[in-house]
This record gives sequence, structure tokens and C-alpha cells, in this order.
Amino acid sequence: MTTFPDLDYVHKQQTQQNQELNLCADDYSLLTDLYQLTMAACYTGEGIEQRWASFELSVRRLPPNFGYLIAMGLAQALEYLAKFRFSQSQIAALQATGIFAGASDRFWSLLAQGKFTGDVWAVPEGTAVFANQPLLRVEAPLWQAQLVETYLLNTINYQTLIATKAARLRDVAGESATLLEFGTRRAFSPQASLWAARAALAGGLDSTSNVLAALQLGKKPSGTMAHALVMALSAIEGTEEQAFSAFHRYFPGAPLLIDTYDTIAAAQGLAAKVNSGQMELTGVRLDSGDLVTLSKQVRSLLPGVPIFASGDLDEWEIARLKAAGAEIDGYGLGTRLVTGSPINGVYKLVDIDGIPVMKESSGKVTYPGRKQIFRSLTGGKVKADRLGLLGESSWEEQPLLQLVVQQGKRVQPLETLETIRQRTAASVGSLPEHTRRLDRPVAVEVEISEGLRVLTEETKKRTTKDSKGAK
Repeated sequence: MTTFPDLDYVHKQQTQQNQELNLCADDYSLLTDLYQLTMAACYTGEGIEQRWASFELSVRRLPPNFGYLIAMGLAQALEYLAKFRFSQSQIAALQATGIFAGASDRFWSLLAQGKFTGDVWAVPEGTAVFANQPLLRVEAPLWQAQLVETYLLNTINYQTLIATKAARLRDVAGESATLLEFGTRRAFSPQASLWAARAALAGGLDSTSNVLAALQLGKKPSGTMAHALVMALSAIEGTEEQAFSAFHRYFPGAPLLIDTYDTIAAAQGLAAKVNSGQMELTGVRLDSGDLVTLSKQVRSLLPGVPIFASGDLDEWEIARLKAAGAEIDGYGLGTRLVTGSPINGVYKLVDIDGIPVMKESSGKVTYPGRKQIFRSLTGGKVKADRLGLLGESSWEEQPLLQLVVQQGKRVQPLETLETIRQRTAASVGSLPEHTRRLDRPVAVEVEISEGLRVLTEETKKRTTKDSKGAK
């Protein structure tokens, strides 16, 4: 067996726990499920690892009360594919597990020399999609297409969820409302907090409080203050008013959190200073209590000051607040934005060496063959989608899947967040009202083309025949 000794690395990885569990680009290839590697080893042993395979990533069903999804996460998926490599030390660590004792030497050589050399077709980020439509297709040698499944699902599932919720929040709140992403402390991990911030901005939010995410994305972070500052300075300096004054000495005019003690008393004190010209104030934030009543009272005291609300808000709560006449100009979105109903994206083989394949498990049936989504618009609104085969002709329909990687190299430039945000807004605006509504939305009808229907029937007959023959 070919070996790649790096005893220091193996010792660190196998006999000493790495409590930090940090992630860097060099680790991308190992961030996978074990069965991806064992399957790749099996393919290599059977001599089929270089067979050309097509896998499609789609969502079986929409989350409850979702009428659409906003595709997101492609940028990180393509960055992962570009850096897909196995170092000698990583290979040594895999060998040291003992799990791959039966793997052929060719498997280790494949990992050592391999990189992603395939093609990728994808729906542009910010595009509205529906159940059973491929958001992405990987066409590559079988071992490569198989190994990348876990990471692609991780980034696309999560970012699609956040972008969709952000788009719904923007749709409900309206274009004039300021929407701030405050979800870092509630995201499922530090890495997830960065992806959530990105997807939220691309989905329609204005800014994020995540400093690292904002700076990496070329944006300015946004935020106010926490109750701790008000309590600490009030206790030491004497009053809430003095706490506000102290904060403004360093951040003049910054928004202030006014519900630590008595919200109305705080607003009255600030109103006196604003009206007398002693203070400039760019906003106040309410984080608790009856937001409808409090916002109206604060508005009467501070008529020219923007009012922000936070505290476990989501699109349903914003809709309720607006319907009740709340005087709120902006919202801080955290827990319910970065968590919630998961996107159950799946990544399934649809073609191997030109042979269409499909999964026929109960409740998990997939369509065979390489596919395209054809979208028809009437008056700027989505009329219907047709799921067909890649080679089908389309006269008046818009094909959604685009070639973004060819032979391992990107063929389209990286898009800016602003471009994706604009596409998101246009995509949501093109959907029928009954698809955008929060209560019992109705997804756009997805028709199955005649060619795909015929191929599905033929594939079922072939697999049934093969199954009976095997007996």
C-alpha cells in the first residue's frame, strides 16, 4: 500500500483531541460523511471511479407555509470545489484510522492527485425555485461527484433557508423598512453565522451586526447596544440618562435601547433633550413589551426619531405588528431568522455513463436524466415552470440552470451581493400573490415535460426488469 507518512499530523488528529474544531479551506475535503469516502474507495476498487456521473441537488418538499425558496449558497459551493484537494497528511490520517485497510493503492493515488475536473450547472443565486427542481447539477467523474455531496448540501441547504426567510421578511415589511440581521449568537455555529449573514443580506436585509461577516463582504456592520451597558453605567454613574449620555460621548447620535427600565420614562427624558437641541438621536430600539402600544407612545414623544423593534421577530409577527398599526421603522431579526424549519435538500444520482437512473423508494422518488427548469412569464409574473430534459427545446420559456463551471474552471464571474439581492427582489416580485402569502401559500405549478415523463416510465420498466432478472 502506498503511504504518505506525517506522524505529527496523524498523532495530532488521531491521539490528541483538537478541542477547537476550527475549519479552514485546507480541511474542506475531509469535511464530509464517511460513506462518501468508502463509496469512492469501492468505486475505485471496481474500476468505475472515472465513469461520468451526474448528480442533481433539489428539495423534495417546501417547509410548512412556504410557497417558494430562494436559491443561495452557490458562491461558497464553487469556492469549495475550486479548493478540493487531499494533502499527504490528510491521506495519512485516513489510513491511520484502519477503516480503509481493504482499499486499493489506486484509491490513495486518486486522492493524492485528484481535484475537481467536472462541470456544474446551477440556478443563479437569488432565483425563486420550487420542490423537485434541481438547484444545481454536478457532472464529473463518479468519485469526484460523490465526494462533494456533503459540503454542497450543507452550504446550499442552510443559505437557501436563510435567504428565503430574509426575502419573506422583506416582502412583508416593505421596501421602506430597515431590516437588520442580529442572528450571530443564535446561529448553529460560528461558520453558520457567517453564511447566515451573507444569505440574509443577499435575501433582502440591509445590514448585519456580525462584524467579521460584514467586513469580509465589504459592508459596514450595524447595531445598537445591549441592556448590560445601560445597567452597568446606570449603576455606576447614577441614572439611565447618564448612561445614554456616556454612550453618546463616544458614538454621537447612535440609536439607544430604551426598554431596560421604564420605556416611556426613557422616551420622555430623551424627548426633552432632543426638543431642546441638547441631543441628536438617530433611533431608539424596543426589545420587549407590547410593541404596538409602546411604539405608538414613543412616536408621540419622539416624532422624528426612527423606532426599531427586536425580540424573536419573524415575518408573521411583523405582519401582525403592521396590521395593528405599530409605529415601527425597522426590525432586528435574529433567532427566528437563522433557525427554523430545515430545507431538506437532497443530492441524487440521475445519470451514469449516459444511462438515466432514478430512485424509486416510497416517498423519495426522483426523476431520471439531466434536467432543465423552463420558466414561462406572463406580464412579468411567473405563469408556470416546466421540468424537462436538458436537451429539450424552449421557445418562449426561460431556462434557469446555467453552466457555471466547465472542466473544473469557472466560466462566469463571481456576482456581487447587490446583484444577488436585486435578483432576489425581482424573483419574489414575479411570483403570484397566492405564492407569496404567509398563510396557506400555493406554489407555482411545476409541469413535467412529455420527454421527462416518457424517460421516467422507460427507466422504471428497465429497473423493474433488471430487478426481476437479478432474482
